[in-house]
Amino acid sequence: MSLPELSLLEARILAVLVEKERTVPDTYPLSLNALQAGCNQKTSRDPVITASEAEILAALDVLRGLSLVVESSGSRVTRYAHNFGRVLQLPSQAVAVLTSLMLRGPQTAAELRANTERLHRFADVSSVDAFLAELAERSAGALVVELPRAPGARENRWAHLLSGQPEIAAPTATSAAGASPLAERVTKLEAQVAELTALVARLRADLGDGD
Repeated sequence: MSLPELSLLEARILAVLVEKERTVPDTYPLSLNALQAGCNQKTSRDPVITASEAEILAALDVLRGLSLVVESSGSRVTRYAHNFGRVLQLPSQAVAVLTSLMLRGPQTAAELRANTERLHRFADVSSVDAFLAELAERSAGALVVELPRAPGARENRWAHLLSGQPEIAAPTATSAAGASPLAERVTKLEAQVAELTALVARLRADLGDGD
């Protein structure tokens, strides 16, 4: 199934519902307050947004119309659940990759492996690459795209296409001339942070630590 382009907030809501289903199952489906808090979360979000309750309700109406979100009944508080994988007929691994891209913006395959640790534990980076390739070559329409390599970067980043083609910033004159030593150090540090993040997430999972 192909979808119309989702707004930033619509994609954020969908991703938050997927994320919280896996990380805090005891509070899923989410209330409107919990959903708003997840959308406006300051950590693990790029970009950080400040969505009002009215804006979230309007976005939920759109997502319900696309069958991507459903309301739970039988409670005094209305709760919301996603229907993402079923509507798009995607396996859980692909849903995890798309969720991370919708929450955190463009990432390399190594970053995705680290950042999806609590949604799906990929065996290695090549496993992430395989699902990225499937999503990019999907017969019903690509859902991810590989971005041009940034100056000084070792790996290409990927972006989701649920909100249309991503904007790609033009390289500056300094960047075009070559990567600076500082940029190289930053790239190395980012890779180390991604590895440490994955290690910490694995340790927390093994210890049964939740949100």
